[in-house]
Amino acid sequence: MIADHIHDALAQVRKLREIVLQKKLFKGYSGRARITCGVVALAGAAVLSSEAVSPDPLSHLAGWGAVLAVGLVINYAALAYWFLFNSEAGRNPLMLKPAIDAVPALAVGAALSVALILTEQYDLLFGAWMCLYGLAQVAYRQSLPPGIYLVGLCYITAGAYCLLSACSALHLPWPPVSFTNPWPMGIVFCLGEVAGGIALIRDNNRTEARSND
Repeated sequence: MIADHIHDALAQVRKLREIVLQKKLFKGYSGRARITCGVVALAGAAVLSSEAVSPDPLSHLAGWGAVLAVGLVINYAALAYWFLFNSEAGRNPLMLKPAIDAVPALAVGAALSVALILTEQYDLLFGAWMCLYGLAQVAYRQSLPPGIYLVGLCYITAGAYCLLSACSALHLPWPPVSFTNPWPMGIVFCLGEVAGGIALIRDNNRTEARSND
């Protein structure tokens, strides 16, 4: 009898803890929007690898700029829709705080990109973008599902590989990543965004299942 009561009490504590954790998680990002952006990144790589695009770095920079613009529109349109029409968000600016937490890493990424472009260090761009985008994902550790944190670590690992491969002084045994070869960037961001989108969708499905119980 006493053991049953203890078991029930522990089960209630675990359920309450899950509810509290779910309340802390940020629901403003769309998993489907992230998956779409991953597909856009891969499509961008396919276009940039075609003979119709000049192989010079500036043409590729313009292409990735277009991919970034499309990604920003898709993701932030979904975020704006959630903020304006979701009852949980309630148009409360405080609900957007987790999204703001990623701004410092993204701002550093923008500044570093400008510096690398002005010094024509194009082969370092992929690594810098992956690492800083990964850091932005890691910043969400307490507000997004654990899968997003793992995706961030994968971005950082891939970015470190790209950065090190571009350092000829290290004499590494693998081929360097060139900025005019769009496939490393396209594949990494496609896989990362698809994985991140699936993590968000699965978390939302679990939350809905619990609310229906």
